[in-house]
Amino acid sequence: MQVYRGLDIGSAKPDRAYLEKLPHHLIDVRDPHEQFTAGDFVREADRLIPEILSRDRIPVLSGGTAFYFKNFLYGLPEIPSVDPSIRDELNRLVNKKGLGPLYEELQICDPPTAKRLNRNDSSRIVRAVEVFRGTGKPLSAFEVSHEQRVPYRVRIIGLERDRSELYSRIDRRVDIMFNQGLVGEVRRLISRGLTADLPAMKGIGYSEFFHMMNRGCMTLEDLKDTIKQDSRRYAKRQITFFKSLDGVKWFSPLDRGGIMREVFP
Repeated sequence: MQVYRGLDIGSAKPDRAYLEKLPHHLIDVRDPHEQFTAGDFVREADRLIPEILSRDRIPVLSGGTAFYFKNFLYGLPEIPSVDPSIRDELNRLVNKKGLGPLYEELQICDPPTAKRLNRNDSSRIVRAVEVFRGTGKPLSAFEVSHEQRVPYRVRIIGLERDRSELYSRIDRRVDIMFNQGLVGEVRRLISRGLTADLPAMKGIGYSEFFHMMNRGCMTLEDLKDTIKQDSRRYAKRQITFFKSLDGVKWFSPLDRGGIMREVFP
């Protein structure tokens, strides 16, 4: 979500002072109505990393999106083309009946992908069902290679906290986002004409506002609790995903010495 301009508070984007101290890439590179796929990420990372290395700097791929990280390491799965009319039909179904029926279909035809996705992520849910209907095979069957495609020595570091501490930190982070003005940020985005079906508005911290508007009976406290719950579920899924990767070394975030020895053996 940090690739999108204007999505600052809800995506926990680093502030300007921090960015000046530690240069970041791929922040504020898309308008909210544009898509940013795993393929886009891989292509941009492939472009940036040699340039960073040429300056004798160490590129760090940081974040919780393990799916994008896996695609960078091993490449994108080769999925056959699907008749575009299938996607049109699925989008009409979502507009008519909501995303629920499609997510239930995905849980039946492709349980691993359904477990990995946020049940409110309409674009990825539509894509997964589209692939199944068009090929007869679940999206999870199109696995990426197990051979690393990048010509680099890669250190994969996972940061792991006690689960109760992690959830407590997530809850505090959501409280901070609201105190920083998340409601106003979402109001400004909606005033610019951004709608629930746009890629940028499907992220946790943004999509819940549209659900509140549709239900009409939620309070801001209810909304805050929903964002906390969705964030905790997402963290749990991402931990599971990272644990499935080969070669991950796990550290407490407080073990700076251990992490430095891993990076600079």
